[in-house]
Amino acid sequence: MAMVGLFWIVEGDVYVGAKPSGLAPGVRLTPEGVVALGDGQDGLYLWEDVNALTVDGVPVKSLKRQAGAVKDLVLGTVMSLTLSVDMGGEAPPLMTVSVGTPDGDHELAAYVAAANGYSPTEVDLSRALLARLTEGAATMATTLAAMSEWGRAWEGGTPRAAEREALLREWVG
Repeated sequence: MAMVGLFWIVEGDVYVGAKPSGLAPGVRLTPEGVVALGDGQDGLYLWEDVNALTVDGVPVKSLKRQAGAVKDLVLGTVMSLTLSVDMGGEAPPLMTVSVGTPDGDHELAAYVAAANGYSPTEVDLSRALLARLTEGAATMATTLAAMSEWGRAWEGGTPRAAEREALLREWVG
């Protein structure tokens, strides 16, 4: 499993945001279409009907955000040690994935996978990749197949930033 931009790739499965577990919301991209997962959202939006695919509410990595995360981690650890209370357990933030169809826009929720946010470059490339997936069946099939193939072949965790950006550029074309 690996995170590449806004995508979580587990073997051949591609998700926007974090891969959901249990009843958590999520969005999976399949050769058939965009699949809404989790409690309170369901549905399959076939690629032939999808004319737009966008994402909003994406936290962008910044020095201030990173410093805040470190501060929260230190404070949580100190409080936990001092009070013997686990300060964790908060759910990650949600992003909104909008699926445009002839029937209108359908808003789906997906958890953010990057604890400190995503780099501006990865966000821009990921948005371009989402737009590319709606350019037609051949483009979608080729692009999604390349992402899935990479996921099946990849061994290890999330690649470094430069490699993630290179992959996104390759997939965008």
